[in-house]
Amino acid sequence: VAPPFKEAEFDIIYGEGISKVGDMLDLAVNLEIVEKSGSWYAYNSERIGQGRENAKRFLADQPEMCAEIENKVRMAYGMKPTAEKAPAETAPSTNS
Repeated sequence: VAPPFKEAEFDIIYGEGISKVGDMLDLAVNLEIVEKSGSWYAYNSERIGQGRENAKRFLADQPEMCAEIENKVRMAYGMKPTAEKAPAETAPSTNS
């Protein structure tokens, strides 16, 4: 969660656990991938929500944009981006 003697903040949602979208949104704002102006959040000049909770809800409803932002955050920290499609989203194989 955090190295010794450091602080870490994150949302814990009942029935969900640690909010991945909220954590990713905070990191994206810190890296200036997502712009924050007052209470508005924007990505690529498109407003995604007024207030953090609305921005989180928007990203949860827009998985493609959320994955794009997550990949940019991961690359900024020197990590490999996630796969373009999750295994459940791949086309089913046809066996004849």
